[in-house]
Amino acid sequence: MTTASAIPAAERGRVTQLKVIRSEWIKLRSLRSTLFTLLAAVLAMVGLGCLFSYFTSARWDRLPPQERLAFDPTLVSLRGIYLAQLAVGVLGVLVISGEYTTGMIRSSLSAVPRRLPVLWAKALVYASVAWGLMTIASLAAFLAGQAALSGRHLNTSLGEPGVLRAVLGAGLYLTVVGVIGVAFGALFRNTAGGIATLFGLLMVLPVLAQALPSSWLDEVNPYLPNTAGQGLIHVQQMPHTLAPWTGFAVFCLYALVALAGSGLALGRRDA
Repeated sequence: MTTASAIPAAERGRVTQLKVIRSEWIKLRSLRSTLFTLLAAVLAMVGLGCLFSYFTSARWDRLPPQERLAFDPTLVSLRGIYLAQLAVGVLGVLVISGEYTTGMIRSSLSAVPRRLPVLWAKALVYASVAWGLMTIASLAAFLAGQAALSGRHLNTSLGEPGVLRAVLGAGLYLTVVGVIGVAFGALFRNTAGGIATLFGLLMVLPVLAQALPSSWLDEVNPYLPNTAGQGLIHVQQMPHTLAPWTGFAVFCLYALVALAGSGLALGRRDA
């Protein structure tokens, strides 16, 4: 009789989704890359927001009239989102691809009778961490940016229409970027492949779309991942884009499709 069979099942305990989530939380916070990568995302979000706001204020008198008319103080203070998404997305891929690289994924999957709870736990834990931290960073970037713009009376406040949605939306957008990163890390099981696909989707695809005829581009552009997701951070809706929350729903759909694909691959392939 083995040790495992000698111990009653009630004493050994069942593997529940909550226990898997707790395990993934311990692993995430134990990794040195988690601290450094998320710190880089926060610094990019807050630092670039301050820099863009300061230089915009300093150059205001020299800006062309068209730029002054199109000026959005909220968007200027959230400019760091374009660099922060790199760090958030990379860490999302590493959350699971790193385990494939070291071979630790075999231990993770052996400890859980079914594989999908591991993927759901990784995505949920990372999404929760990314949302909390990047929402705080977005708020800090906004407040610091508005302070830099206040010298020229160019600043706005959270009480203005659409501003609070834009600030909170920056955190939501970055969270979904991280979830897509987790999905691609599981799907490709390779860090380089996951990162390349993620940023091909977010950055290269919009550039390629510019080659389309303008009539086609106007129809396609609203449904591109970055256009749909970033609609939340614009106080005023941009031409040829979906409504902010509609666009974000489309962006979330990309994440769900990526998770579904990675879940299917995880269940069919050997670790």
